[in-house]
Amino acid sequence: MNLHLLAFIIAILPVALSPGASFTLAMNNTLVAGSRGLASIIIGTALGIYTHALLIGLGISALLLRSPIIFNLLSVAGAVYLLWLGLQLLRRGGHIARPVASHHSTRIGIKDAWLANVLNPKAVMLYLTVVSQFAGREHALAHYLLLASIHVAIMSLWLMIICFTLMTSARLINMRKLAIAINLGGGIVLIFFAISNLVQLAMTLKGFSS
Repeated sequence: MNLHLLAFIIAILPVALSPGASFTLAMNNTLVAGSRGLASIIIGTALGIYTHALLIGLGISALLLRSPIIFNLLSVAGAVYLLWLGLQLLRRGGHIARPVASHHSTRIGIKDAWLANVLNPKAVMLYLTVVSQFAGREHALAHYLLLASIHVAIMSLWLMIICFTLMTSARLINMRKLAIAINLGGGIVLIFFAISNLVQLAMTLKGFSS
């Protein structure tokens, strides 16, 4: 099949293991709903990864990049969605911090995790510029799906290790304080990602205009 699987694993490891939106959502969801909350993020993120593999395998991602307007709209939509998720986490953390525990914590669903991944322009670029280098000369759809499966396996294993470690340590410390810290911290991280994406987009547009 002319695939470079070992090289791909080495290249994708830093991406899969680095803290990002899925990492933040997984930690917060684990505190809210335990293993079921974690499963929602893993499934949603996996569906997002497979979506990118399908889009690039069918040539749709390349077409999107040829239209700066569409790609810029995708970037804005992704940043706004991350901003919304970040505000949701901040709101959840604020509710938990109230003296009277009358709040109702809702977990982030599969669709939310999928959208956070699909609307991420960096994920689009990852599959176009990095993953495509390991898909073989034919660039067959099946090759991209296989590479996506490896990506999903690494991502899932990493999130399970981190979140089950979190659940184990949560039994030894104040669960309420941990939930407040992770929700507020996670909200700030997602908002930072959103603002960072918007700033990068503004700088890119400024470069084009000049």
